[in-house]
Amino acid sequence: MRLLLIASLFAFTAATLPTPSYSHDGAHFSAGEPGDPKKPARAVQITMREGDGKMMYVPELVEVRRGEQIRFVIRNDGELAHEFILASTEENLKHAEVMKKNPDMEHDDPNGKSVEPKKGAEIVWKFTKAGKFEYGCLIAGHREAGMTGTIVVK
Repeated sequence: MRLLLIASLFAFTAATLPTPSYSHDGAHFSAGEPGDPKKPARAVQITMREGDGKMMYVPELVEVRRGEQIRFVIRNDGELAHEFILASTEENLKHAEVMKKNPDMEHDDPNGKSVEPKKGAEIVWKFTKAGKFEYGCLIAGHREAGMTGTIVVK
C-alpha cells in the first residue's frame, strides 16, 4: 500500500510540472544532431572571454556545410563562467528565460556545455539542416552583453 501511495504521488507530481520548451534529453535539436566522436570532424576553436564591458565568442561567425561534422573545441579564457549552447535563436531565447528563474542550472548536454574560467570543453556536432543557427551563453546578463555567435549551414 505504501509503495502504491508513493507511485501515485510521483505520477501526480510529474503530471503537474510544466514541460520546458527546450530539451535536455536529446529528444529535439534545432541545429542538427549529436555527432559521432569516432568519425572524422573538422575542428573549430571557440574562445569565450569578456573585456571592455562586453562578453564575446571568438570567432563570432562559423560557416559549415550541410552534413558536415564539427568538433567544437571550446575554451573559456575569461574570468567568469560561460556557456556554449547550440540551437536556434528562438530556442536559446526561451531557454534563457528558464535560466533566469534557475540561475544555478549548468549544462553538460550534446549541444551545450557550461565552462568554468580557464577551462575547456568539446562538442561534436553534425549539421543535418541548412540554415542559420547560433551559439550563445544563457547565463543571465551574458547574452545581453553580446555573448552570441552565428553558424551558417549551407
